[in-house]
Amino acid sequence: MTATSGGSTARIDQLATRYADELVAVRRDVHAHPEVSRAEHRTTALVAARLRAAGLEPRLLEGTGLVCDIGPEPGARGAVLPDDGGGPAPAPGRVALRADMDALPVQDRCGLPWASTVSGVAHACGHDVHTTAVLGAGLVLGDLHAEGLLRRRVRLIFQPAEEVQPGGSLDVLAAGGLDGVDEIYAVHCDPKTDVGQVGTRIGPITSASDEVSVTISSTGGHTSRPHLTGDVVYALGQVITQVPAVLGRRLDPRSGVNLTWGAVHAGSAHNAIPSTGTVRGTLRCLDVRAWEFAGQVLHDAVEQVVAPYEVEVSVHHTRGVPPVENDERCTGLLEAAARDVLGPQSIVLTEQSLGGEDFAWYLTKVPGSMARLGTRTPGGRSYDIHQGDLQVDERAIGVAVRLLARVAAG
Repeated sequence: MTATSGGSTARIDQLATRYADELVAVRRDVHAHPEVSRAEHRTTALVAARLRAAGLEPRLLEGTGLVCDIGPEPGARGAVLPDDGGGPAPAPGRVALRADMDALPVQDRCGLPWASTVSGVAHACGHDVHTTAVLGAGLVLGDLHAEGLLRRRVRLIFQPAEEVQPGGSLDVLAAGGLDGVDEIYAVHCDPKTDVGQVGTRIGPITSASDEVSVTISSTGGHTSRPHLTGDVVYALGQVITQVPAVLGRRLDPRSGVNLTWGAVHAGSAHNAIPSTGTVRGTLRCLDVRAWEFAGQVLHDAVEQVVAPYEVEVSVHHTRGVPPVENDERCTGLLEAAARDVLGPQSIVLTEQSLGGEDFAWYLTKVPGSMARLGTRTPGGRSYDIHQGDLQVDERAIGVAVRLLARVAAG
C-alpha cells in the first residue's frame, strides 16, 4: 500500500477533517437516542438519510440495518492514479466495512450533555462510535469516487443486533449483505487504549461465547434423609466445581476454554431437598476447532459427574458466536493503513478477549480483520465497556474514519 494508491492519503486526511465536526454531532445524536437490538429504526433512518444526501444509494434491510455500495464494480476500469503511469487499472474486488448500531439495556451514567434520553438504554459499548466511523468513512470514500480516486468497490454494512444471540450479522448474511464481498474490516472501541492507537492481532482476538444451562431433578425430600432421594443441591455443587475442571483436562488448554457459572437456583427452605435446581453460565473458547466439539465434551462431563447421585439431568448448550479470527493478510493491510494515516507508532499488539463478537460470523465466509480502536484520553481514566459510565475521547471518530477509509481504498 503506497501513499498514492487507492486515493491519496493526504486527500483522505483532508476529507476526514472536513467531516470531523459533523461526525461528532452525529455521534452525540446517536448516543442521546440509543435503540436496543433489532429496534434501531431511528439510527437506520439517520444513516440512510445522510448517505442519500451524499448521492449514495443505501439498501435497507428487513427490520433494521442497511448496506450501501460505493465505487466501481469489481473488474471495471479503475481510477487513474498518480503512480499508475497514467493508465487506468482494473478495480480489485469488493471490500466491506462493518458497523453495529444497537445499544445496551443499561442506564446511562456518563453525565454529559448528550447522555441517553431513553431510560434504561445506553450506548455503553461504543456502537455509536462504530456507526459514526463507518458513516464517515463512507462519506470520504464517496468523495474519492466522485473525484476518480477510488479504484475498488466498497460496501458499508450497518448491522443491527450485535448484543444479542442470534446476532444481527446472521440477518445480514441471510439478506445477501456479504454477497460479492472479498474481505471485511471493522473496529471496536477499546477504552483501555489511548486515542490515536489501534490494537491489532493475527488469529483469535475474541472468544466463542455459548450459553449453558444444566437442570437437575429428583423426587426431593427432607435434609435429614438425603439417602432416600437424589440430592439436587449437592449434585449441582458437583457440576459447578467439577465440570469446568473436566473441560480443562479434556480440551487443549491452548484453546482458551473457560466455563463460568453466572446463576444458580435451587430450593427455598433450609431443611428441604428441592426437586429441581438449575445452574446457568457461559462457555467460551478461543479456538474454533475446539469450540466445534466442546459441546459434546460438556454433555458427557455433566452426565458423568452427576451419575453417582441418582438424579436426572438435562443439559442445554446454545451455540452463540465463534471466535473472531483475524486473517494474517488482512491484518497486515489494516496495519499498513494505520501506519499510513496515523503514523508508525499507532499500532499496538492487543490482548485476546473472552468476550464474544458476532463479527466472527462474517469471517466464516470471507477473510477480514477487526482492530481495537483506542478511545482513552492519554493520561485519563480507563473505562470498561458495558458500563453506564463509559466515556470516549471523540477524536477516536476521526482516527477510525481515516483508518477504515484507507484500508477500504486499497
